[in-house]
Amino acid sequence: MKVFQRTASGLAVDWRAMECWGAGISLFLQMGAFFPLLLTDADGALGDPAKAKLRLICLPVYAFAGLIVIRNSRQFLIAVRRNLLLPVILALPFLSVLWSVGPSTTLRRAVGLLFTVLLAYALAIRFTPRQLLLIVFATLGVCIVLSVAMLAVSPELARMPGDGAMRGVFINKNSLGWFACMMLLVATIVLLDGTLGLRRTAFVLLVAGGICLAGSGSMTAMIATGSVYCLIGFYTILQRTRGIGRVVIILVSLQFSVGILILLHEFLVPFLEALGKDATLTGRVPLWELVDRQIADHLLFGYGYQAFWTEANPSAWAIWSKILWQAPHAHNGFRDTMLSFGLCGMMLFVILLVRAVYQGAVLQCRDPSFGWLWLNVYTVMMLVMNLTESLFLIQNDAIFILFATGVIMFSLHAPAVSLNPYPHIYARTRGFTVELQVS
Repeated sequence: MKVFQRTASGLAVDWRAMECWGAGISLFLQMGAFFPLLLTDADGALGDPAKAKLRLICLPVYAFAGLIVIRNSRQFLIAVRRNLLLPVILALPFLSVLWSVGPSTTLRRAVGLLFTVLLAYALAIRFTPRQLLLIVFATLGVCIVLSVAMLAVSPELARMPGDGAMRGVFINKNSLGWFACMMLLVATIVLLDGTLGLRRTAFVLLVAGGICLAGSGSMTAMIATGSVYCLIGFYTILQRTRGIGRVVIILVSLQFSVGILILLHEFLVPFLEALGKDATLTGRVPLWELVDRQIADHLLFGYGYQAFWTEANPSAWAIWSKILWQAPHAHNGFRDTMLSFGLCGMMLFVILLVRAVYQGAVLQCRDPSFGWLWLNVYTVMMLVMNLTESLFLIQNDAIFILFATGVIMFSLHAPAVSLNPYPHIYARTRGFTVELQVS
């Protein structure tokens, strides 16, 4: 697919090719692969100069997102109108500057979040779920294959300093584990979809993703991977059932999920202690206890967007001095959202999540051939990952970009699919037309 094509009048830009290449390159740059690894110091950490250089890498991504949105301003405005809650949540970081404990940090990171979500809008309005799946499949595949290749060529660089866990082309093992989990998800979906003609490639990437997941040793990624295959089964069964059977499946699944959470809350620590494992979940349990106290002190509005975990905040130092390590975040996306926006912001975010999960399930049931399965699984997988990691509302992060893209896509297409008796041909609602077949 060439971006520039020679015509009778000279060179012409193939905008569709540019969109596809631009989307893939933008996601690659936002995955934090390769470049951060080159800029780390001897201890495997990034200094302030290195972080400043990495922020420059984001500028082409911002330019691409802005260009696509400007060229498709009408579709962008429709996407905004169909989910007004997301712009409201995007406004919260800017409003939180008024009460933030670090106003300059909050403002700078709020701008980064705005452009990050702008890329999500660009992906949502220009690609179908199946097209986006192929872009993510190719981009992730490059990162995972390079990680395995680096392990073979340069084992010292491909492993974490100290514990020897595999990190591949990423800066740490957790990032590799998260993206390996995503690779297993998209490779499995491509493997199940025989119409794409990529089953051999999907199988190879499935094996490579499994190697990276096992090598990283990330428990969060392993638990998320287990949830991925449970969710694939759940949504497949949900789509094939009708009426009261669908209601029963939903209720049973909800009860099962709540039961697992209760069991984990009550018996996980004793179980780990009995096995001789780290019952603190690598320091997370005592961290969460301290974080909950700080949340209670600023319950309504929080401390400002991403302002809590800064060296200028005495409350953060109070936690760090007790746990004896400088935690970069709460290792829980829901708690970090509370730290940023308090109860008011958290309620808006929960409404956004519930709405997205509902709309995604409806789309999967009514038009499964359009490729909604992977986005549904990915959305719920993100909820699972944020139980032990902080991946919500993060600027310049491909994992959150794809999550936001799914939320926007659900709200954008849900009215069209519900009103059109032939959703597999075209969706036309309120002047917005999008071809649903893969072009």
